[in-house]
Amino acid sequence: MLSWDDFYTDAPLKTMPPQPMPKPEARTEKPAFTRQKTQQGTQQEVQQKAQPGQQPKAQPAAPEPKTASPLPPAPPQDLAAEPSKPAATATSAVSHQLSDFNPDEVSHPEIGDIQPESQGLEELEMGAARIQVDQKRMINCRADLNQLVPFKYDWAWQKYLDGCANHWMPQEINMTADVATWKNPEGLSEDERRIVMRSLGYFSTADSLVANNLVLAIYRLITNPECRQYILRQAFEEAIHTHAYQYCIESLGMDEGEVFNMYREVPSVAKKAAWSLKYTQALGDPTFNTGTPATDQELLRNLVAFYCVTEGIFFYCGFTQILSMGRRNKMTGVAEQFQYILRDESMHLNFGVDIINQIKLENPHLWTEEFQHEVTRMILEGTELEIAYARDTMPRGVLGMNANMMEEYLHFIANRRLNQLGLPEQFPGAGNPFPWMSEIMDLRKEKNFFETRVIEYQTGGALSWD
Repeated sequence: MLSWDDFYTDAPLKTMPPQPMPKPEARTEKPAFTRQKTQQGTQQEVQQKAQPGQQPKAQPAAPEPKTASPLPPAPPQDLAAEPSKPAATATSAVSHQLSDFNPDEVSHPEIGDIQPESQGLEELEMGAARIQVDQKRMINCRADLNQLVPFKYDWAWQKYLDGCANHWMPQEINMTADVATWKNPEGLSEDERRIVMRSLGYFSTADSLVANNLVLAIYRLITNPECRQYILRQAFEEAIHTHAYQYCIESLGMDEGEVFNMYREVPSVAKKAAWSLKYTQALGDPTFNTGTPATDQELLRNLVAFYCVTEGIFFYCGFTQILSMGRRNKMTGVAEQFQYILRDESMHLNFGVDIINQIKLENPHLWTEEFQHEVTRMILEGTELEIAYARDTMPRGVLGMNANMMEEYLHFIANRRLNQLGLPEQFPGAGNPFPWMSEIMDLRKEKNFFETRVIEYQTGGALSWD
């Protein structure tokens, strides 16, 4: 298995003569502009060259290098001239470097000799031309991903700034009233307790699935730095959400094992988690790369699955139930955290829709009629799974709602997702029986909706409810 040590070298740039047979902890100095090589690989090569009982011959000191003339700028890349090809795997890249590396040669990288698509891990190209905005693309981009500017997608950068402005932490929320309500046998009905348990059971692991998909699948395949910047922010927010659910579970004194393992024990919860997880597995393969119509569409499937279905449909029944409870002055601490999470997830959803539509715009050949039917089917599948979850969590009417009302609401949500992707609605006439949900999503953080926020707190510190 590869580790970061396989790609790491701390050799100085100054050219030095080779040392006699080094001790195991010694490092051999390497000249500037050579290909990177691992410390372990260098020591093994020296040992192979030396005969048993002999020391390798020391090479004469290299002459003082002359000042190199400036390298010419790289010619502009024609993104349409050559179809993108999948990048080589990390394993093949390392073996190639170790097999043809000659410590007696100094190789200069040739300008313009770059991978078909960039991931931000390529060797530095000294003297390469500066990035132009029209070189940037959402996927299969050849431009340097380590340069944030110039921006091509200003909306992505703005979403990053908005996410930072909306930062919050679970410890800001006072859970004292929730603890008293939960411990009071008369505080909640059995149906209300079932909703709280099911919601925390699904969401406690759902946001971890989303975070895994971002970090292990999507991030390396989106080849735009300002979009990557927001993806990093989103991944942090998913961690905050998982923290919030754990904070609620711990504060209420719930059985943590029962709640966190619910996605493997309760069928209505498990089916939603399994549906999402299958779309991560293909992209999570480290050998997977985009660059062909088939692999590019596989990435689009993943984006639709997580942004439009998981975050855009699967979250809405639970959010509506918990926020309705908060409107009735019950479990207000849990409800306020769900309010902030819903606001974050709404921004995640909009970001994902923008990415999908941008990929469609730049790669219209991917959005075939057949693929549109497949995406529509995915939206419908997600809707049916969420309706089944609603019926499981609300076998009877509760909190001014019932499963039939939730079904209509989910049909309304599904139509919105289809519209956002430019696809026809599948549920004509579906209305929104919960208009107050839109009002909650639009609230700013500083507005104290449930009037339970802690006024003085230290982020990341222990809280004392005085």
